[in-house]
Amino acid sequence: MVLMVSFVSRRIRMGDIDKIAPGADLVRQQTEQPKTEVDRTVLVQVAESVYRFALGSVAGATGATAVYPIDLVKTRMQNQRGGSVVGELMYKNSIDCFTKVVRFEGIFGLYRGLLPQIVGVAPEKAIKLTMNDLVRDKVRNKDGSLPLWGEILAGGCAGGSQVMFTNPLEIVKIRLQVAGEIAGGPRVSAINVIKDLGIFGLYKGARACFLRDIPFSALYFTSYAHLKKYFADENGHNSPLSLLTAATISGAPAASLVTPADVIKTRLQVVARSGQTTYAGVFDCARKIWAEEGGTAFWKGAGARVCRSSPQFGVTLLTYELLQRYLPVDFGGNQPEGSKTSKSMHLADLPPVNPEHIGGLRLAVATFTGVESKFGLFLPKFRNPIAKVES
Repeated sequence: MVLMVSFVSRRIRMGDIDKIAPGADLVRQQTEQPKTEVDRTVLVQVAESVYRFALGSVAGATGATAVYPIDLVKTRMQNQRGGSVVGELMYKNSIDCFTKVVRFEGIFGLYRGLLPQIVGVAPEKAIKLTMNDLVRDKVRNKDGSLPLWGEILAGGCAGGSQVMFTNPLEIVKIRLQVAGEIAGGPRVSAINVIKDLGIFGLYKGARACFLRDIPFSALYFTSYAHLKKYFADENGHNSPLSLLTAATISGAPAASLVTPADVIKTRLQVVARSGQTTYAGVFDCARKIWAEEGGTAFWKGAGARVCRSSPQFGVTLLTYELLQRYLPVDFGGNQPEGSKTSKSMHLADLPPVNPEHIGGLRLAVATFTGVESKFGLFLPKFRNPIAKVES
């Protein structure tokens, strides 16, 4: 009726055009076309894991370098015992530790042990990120959703898988970090530490490492996945700032809650000096720390650990996600959530319902469909007589 009035008044308004525009059903059909399943061979899946491993290596090295001075302060605070040793520097808090390292060892003292850290953190973070993505892909439901237990399992598997790289890396790093605490002490290098420990010695404190890394990763990756969705825009897309924010916030609770296991691991991996308590294992270490220093000793360096882990994983996950966006390789698997831009809803940019409809025919079909649905008409359909004969 409105359209007839408009014709009588010899004016066509936008509202009149909207009334004969294609309905929402056509747009829905064009935007929600079923996904075709891709047959992924074992070789393709291996190539995808190698690709993720390479990107994870770069991301891990970037994140570790960015926060290494905080990690050194955290280690020295955790290694500080109740009784002092002659010539040993004592720290009141993390800020006091930072200033004394700079004063007595110079600015480069904050980077003691950085080289083995960079060499070791690449495979460590790479296998962690790769394993998390791999397990998440395996436990997804048929509709592509991921249950909560699957997220926790993927994170736990990621944390457990990295210990084979983490433990040797950290025992070397920790011994280099605490080497500067004794004024005029012997010079310690990574090669000397590895020779002194041997192959099996590099895995000293591995149980405490498992006790720390498995719950940390289970908490971290689960929190990150949900915060990532929370900070996404209305189209489900994550900006670099939202990725950094989600990854940084997720690190705080995960890092703080596993601090007691990190303290035990540090005590087991550091060489006890003359007059300091020695430990026979995880439970012996926990018992002696509780008896000699009290429960608060288990939370030493918690602040430094949070300040180190949160920005480190923030930078690491941001780098990892952006590398996948800007260096994309399509293996036919799942793409990172929040990386895709929103699809255009204009009919000219949408795929046709019928793949044989190309060019202007796509828009024509859409227009005729809108006319039919609005006015209850049934327009004649063209049938290709040649195609009919051939069929």
